[in-house]
Amino acid sequence: VWPSTLIRLNDCSTAFVKTSCASDSLIFTSDIKPAKPTPPSLEELQKMISRGPFNQWLNFTFIKADDSGIEVKATWREEWVVHPERQYTHGGILAAIVDVAADYAIAAKLGRPVPTIDIRVDYHKAAMPGDLTAKAHIVRSGSQFSSAEAYVYDKDGALVASGRGTYFTAPPK
Repeated sequence: VWPSTLIRLNDCSTAFVKTSCASDSLIFTSDIKPAKPTPPSLEELQKMISRGPFNQWLNFTFIKADDSGIEVKATWREEWVVHPERQYTHGGILAAIVDVAADYAIAAKLGRPVPTIDIRVDYHKAAMPGDLTAKAHIVRSGSQFSSAEAYVYDKDGALVASGRGTYFTAPPK
């Protein structure tokens, strides 16, 4: 019987090693598993979400990110109005906010935004002029695909839209 030893290979990997009594050779007996990445800070998430021109136009501000999910604010713009007399926000804007919030719930865990595969959005009431707040959380986190939900609230805290997306979370090649 060979003795087992836990050795540290570098800053993020360990392995169990069996050593032979008859020689100095090493035999690895388990896969090396990298340590979990450190979640990005609010400042890092803010930089990530602000990189793309569309997200800049939606003017997202990160409010919180923790194990329960994320919260972002989208600053209202006159260009969001679809009906000038009634002043309500276009549903595509609400769908984009649902998508981005759900994506960044995953990004807060992985450290990077991921592509959307599918999304479903439900509209609950007209979103009138005023900033919108989205709260999102991961429903299922997988090695290839993950899903997340987002809820969009108006300036008075009323739910205006909600949705769920599926995202491609496999590591980049």
